[in-house]
Order: sequence, then C-alpha cells, then structure tokens
Amino acid sequence: MLTFTDKGIYCEPGKFYIDPWRPVDYAIITHGHADHAKWGMKNYLCHHYTVPILQSRIGADIAVQGVEYHEVISRNGVKISLHPAGHIIGSAQIRIEYKGKVSVVSGDYKIQEDGLSTPFEPVKCHEFVTESTFGLPIYRWQPIATQNHQLQQWVQHNQAQQKTSVFVGYSLGKAQRIMQALEEAGPLYVHYSIGKLNRAFEQIGVRLPKYEIVDLREDVKHLDQGIVIVPPSLLESKVIKKIPHMAHAICSGWMQVRGARRWRSADAGFPISDHADWEGLIEAVKATGAEQVHVTHGQTAVFAKYLNEIGIAADVVPTEYGQEEEEDSPEHKEVQS
Repeated sequence: MLTFTDKGIYCEPGKFYIDPWRPVDYAIITHGHADHAKWGMKNYLCHHYTVPILQSRIGADIAVQGVEYHEVISRNGVKISLHPAGHIIGSAQIRIEYKGKVSVVSGDYKIQEDGLSTPFEPVKCHEFVTESTFGLPIYRWQPIATQNHQLQQWVQHNQAQQKTSVFVGYSLGKAQRIMQALEEAGPLYVHYSIGKLNRAFEQIGVRLPKYEIVDLREDVKHLDQGIVIVPPSLLESKVIKKIPHMAHAICSGWMQVRGARRWRSADAGFPISDHADWEGLIEAVKATGAEQVHVTHGQTAVFAKYLNEIGIAADVVPTEYGQEEEEDSPEHKEVQS
C-alpha cells in the first residue's frame, strides 16, 4: 500500500503523500516540525492542534483541514485516521486501511508522557514505518520528573552564582517542555521565534507558564539571573553572547553522549528528547504486531538489524527527515545578520 518515492511516502490507492518533502497535491502531515511539514502543498490534512502551527510556520492562507484523533475519513476508498504519537502537541501516527490491510506511518514519536502532548497510543497494523533517531542502546531517558528536577537544580545553582540560565531547545515542543519544568524557578524569557509558536499553543487552549518575549538584539541587561530559552539556531550566534553573566545548557537527546556537550562547548547538557529512546522504539514496534517494519531517519542500519535479529522483518528506507529546526528560517537569517 505504501511506496517510497523521491517526493516522500506515497499511498497509491489513496493518491496522497504522508509528510512529503516536495510539493504535492494532497499531503497528510504527522506534526508541525519543519522536516515533516513543508511549504508548497496544495492541500494539507493534520490533527486540528497542528493547524495553527502550520499556519504560523508555513502561511496563514494555506488550504488545511484539521481532524480529531480516531476520526475516520475516506479518500479514494482508503480509510484514514490519526492517532496520538506523543512527540509534540498535535503529533499523529497516520493509520491507513485499504482492502483489509492496515499500514501506519508513525512520523516522530515518544513513549514518555510529558504533560503537554497527547500520550502515545500503539496502533495494530500489518506494515509500520518507524523513526530511529535514537536507535542505539546507549540512549535511555530518565523519567520526566527526574529530567525536570535536573533543570531546576541547575537553575538554582546558577542563581546562587548570580548567573543567567540560558537553555537551548527546539522552538516547537522542547521549548514549551522547558517552560513547564521551570514555571516556579524564576522569570521566563523566550526568543520571539518561540513566542510565535507559544501563541499557537495558546490558541488551542493550552496553558503555558507566564513568560516574556525578548529581542536579544536589544538591551538584555534586565535578563540578569533570569531564565532565557532560545532555539538551536542561536547557539553559535553573536546575540546569545550579549546575555549578561550567562551559563548555557543544551537540552537534547544527543546530550546522552558526553562528547556532544564538549563539542558544543556548553556549560551543561541535559538528555531531554521528544523522541523515543532505544527501549521506547522497541516497545512501540512490538506493540504494533506489524509483519513488516520500515526504518527511517536516524540509526537505521543498527535498529533494522536488531529488529531482524529478534524476528521482526525490517528494512531501511531513506527519507529526508531528521532536521527538526529549519535553519534557513526567516528568524535564523535575521539574528545572524
């Protein structure tokens, strides 16, 4: 039922693509990150929480239809429904059914419940497309409560040293998790690219902690000893260095590996991810009962090999996913100028 083309994952009987990376007539979008939701589609279908995110990132005038989880629609005889992926708000696995066969494209997903995203829901299927971003045994996440406590402790340490705590995390998903974890830790300031997406959260009724949007090109003295959250595109920029008495931390699953923190010369690194870890990936795949698994972006060869070794037929499918933050976005160009 699924074919893998130079435009993206294609459902031939339904005449639609899932997360295509080239312009097509009809695109079903798993979530709002820039590597899965591209500009240029004639028609978009996504979870209704993702609608304002697409309108914010792609354009207010796009042709987009929002649906609820488990709502079934039909296109050319193919039944389509969206199911929670737990990755970020509005993220969905795409279930398609045709002539008794069920395929599921998971997009990005995580098993941990973060308190913002609708929790991951296993979907039984014959064919499953899975990511493998952190598909190595070294990647095993701490419980959410432990992750939050580590962030809070670091802020308290910085406050005792009269330092400003700067957190680097993706504008969509990660930044809001950091805000949630640090709601009571001190005044929160966010880069305007994060503030723009916060409004999309607030538009659908999600309550976020109180925060102030800041322009780091302007006077930043008032940020002293506060908590500042910025996107990864600012990490090597000049503007971040203007923040007074700064200590900065990267929040990413890649921080599970100590060398990653040294490479970025960060003061701290916290392995916090919106993707499933090694055990989460295995748990998710097994829960589907799929006869065939297609492994995309990430540690594809290692994860596919492991699945085959434990008796689950798996192959590797090349895709263009994997870069969540759009580095050539308007806000990135502006802060670098």
